[in-house]
Parts: sequence; structure tokens; C-alpha cells
Amino acid sequence: MKILVTGAAGFIGFHLSLWLLARGDEVVGLDNMNPYYDVRLKASRLKQLTSHPMFRFVEADIINRPEMERLFQEGHFDRVFHLAAQAGVRYSIENPHVYIESNLVGFIHILEGCRHHAIPHLIYASSSSVYGANTKMPFSVSDNVDHPISLYAATKKANELMAYTYSHLYRIPTTGLRFFTVYGPWGRPDMALFKFTKAIIAGQPIDIYNHGEMQRDFTYIDDIIEGVIRVSEKIPTPKRPEDNDLPHIAPSTAPYRIFNIGSHHPVPLLRLIEILEQLLGKKAQRNLLPMQAGDVPATYADVDDLISTIGYKPSTPIEEGVKRFINWYRNHYPAQNN
Repeated sequence: MKILVTGAAGFIGFHLSLWLLARGDEVVGLDNMNPYYDVRLKASRLKQLTSHPMFRFVEADIINRPEMERLFQEGHFDRVFHLAAQAGVRYSIENPHVYIESNLVGFIHILEGCRHHAIPHLIYASSSSVYGANTKMPFSVSDNVDHPISLYAATKKANELMAYTYSHLYRIPTTGLRFFTVYGPWGRPDMALFKFTKAIIAGQPIDIYNHGEMQRDFTYIDDIIEGVIRVSEKIPTPKRPEDNDLPHIAPSTAPYRIFNIGSHHPVPLLRLIEILEQLLGKKAQRNLLPMQAGDVPATYADVDDLISTIGYKPSTPIEEGVKRFINWYRNHYPAQNN
């Protein structure tokens, strides 16, 4: 197939593109290479992709409407994986306009491209952040998500609503994926695992919020990619009103689905730090701090829908996943090793 991957130089987009190329697909990877985090890491990912003859890189921004219209006009894509977005919960509090432009304006350009060029299936990244202030655990796709506590989460909820509207009006099959704390080799430097590893190796203190009373449903990158691929092969079809699987809301016949992709196994943040200390052979200097604005104490994915619909559940143990990340980190940043 010929596939568009937006955010191809990003963490998940890079791994997804590698998988698709290995399968034999032709991949057009789009990224604006923004400097939210170290562009050199993005360039290193991209270097691996551009060495493949079936990969073509397009440096462009999804907020640029003429460029996006041209891309879809020329593309003739069989699938669109939309992973480009302005990431980061706390950064959305400091720079709200960037999130509106990228996550809302950019997303409407993707939806319009899919609409006007009859894309058979749009798969897009949502986030566990949409669950916001929910306290019922585990988080289920049938839960109410009307209480986001960061603008980032609000934009991801808005994406789901926008996708639903286009699925309803134009019968575009769309699948939204609520990712839960993705980690692994080539991961983002703004995430806890990367920051903690770097600081512990350097003998620097690590900031631990909510005084360590945090849990995350850490999900290994390979598990995420397998889930994304499997979901992409299950194209949503219009439902009969009597088949509505959320009886507490109005029935829908739109070809639209939402899935959680998480390990279904929340890990205490202090346990993650213990694993890092064991694997790195160094104790962390712990700087305990209060909860940050926009953060939540715990995430925990209910993946029953994922299991029942596509027969898949992430399974990589946190100990194994962190070990693989550290091996990659030491190889990629050899000068930082003691």
C-alpha cells in the first residue's frame, strides 16, 4: 500500500514507518521538524528512514493548508496515519496557541484531505490525557471524558469529536487511538524515562512530582506499533442503530471507533525509578515535589475493546522495556556513559 504517516520523525511515527517499510509498503513521511525537543534526535530517526528506497520525506507543516491540499492531491494514499501534533501536557499551559494551530487547525486539514480524496481509513493519535480528572479505574472508552485538565487533553478530545463528525457526515472510516505513556528506544527526551535515565547517569537529581505518589500505564513502543497496525487493518464499518455498543448515548451509525492502547498494568513511578537504579547500577538523587498543574496521579487502560475487536493486548513487561531503552540510550549517547 501507499501510506501517509504524519509526524514521521517523531517517536511513534518513526517506529511505525520502519514497520510499514519492512512490510513492503511505500511510505510518505511528513514532519515539520519543530524544535519542541532536540531536532538532532529527529534527524537521526529520519536518517534511518530516508535510507530506505520506499520512503519519501516531505518537510511540511500540517497547518499549511495549500501544502496539505497538494500532498493529498498527489498522494493517492491507501491509509493515513496521523501522528503529527504538538505534544506535551505542561507545554500546553505555557504555549496554548501552538496547540490550537497544530492540533486543531492541522487536524481539520487532515480530515479535509481524507474527505476529498476518499481515503479508505484514517487512523489518528488521541491520548490517555482525555480522561482528565476521571477517578474511576481502569479508564474505559465508554467513560465520560468531558473534564480535560490541560489544553493538550482538550485538543485531543476535540480531535475525536471532529473525526466523529466527518465519519458521520462523509462516511470516512476513522479510528482514534488513546495512547498510554509510550516508552522505548528513540523515545522523547521530555518524557520521564528519558529524563530520569539522563540525570541518573550524570549524577544529577531527578524531579519526582506528587511526592512520588504517581502511577502510569507504561506501554512499550513495539506493543503500540503492533496495536496500531492491527487496528488499521480493521476498518470501521457503519453500524445498525440496534448494534450501538454505547447504549447510554445516542445511537451512531458512523464508521468510527476509539480504542485504548495501554498495557493494562499501571506501574508506580517509584517502581520505575527502582528499575532504572538496578539497571544503571546507580542510585537516583530524588527531589520530591508537589503535583504539577495539568497532571494526573494515575493512568490505567481498560483494553477490553482492543482485545475483543482485534484480539490483541500489549504484553512487554516494564523491566524488559526499560532494559531495551537503556541499551539504546547508552549506544546513542556513548559520551554520557561513565
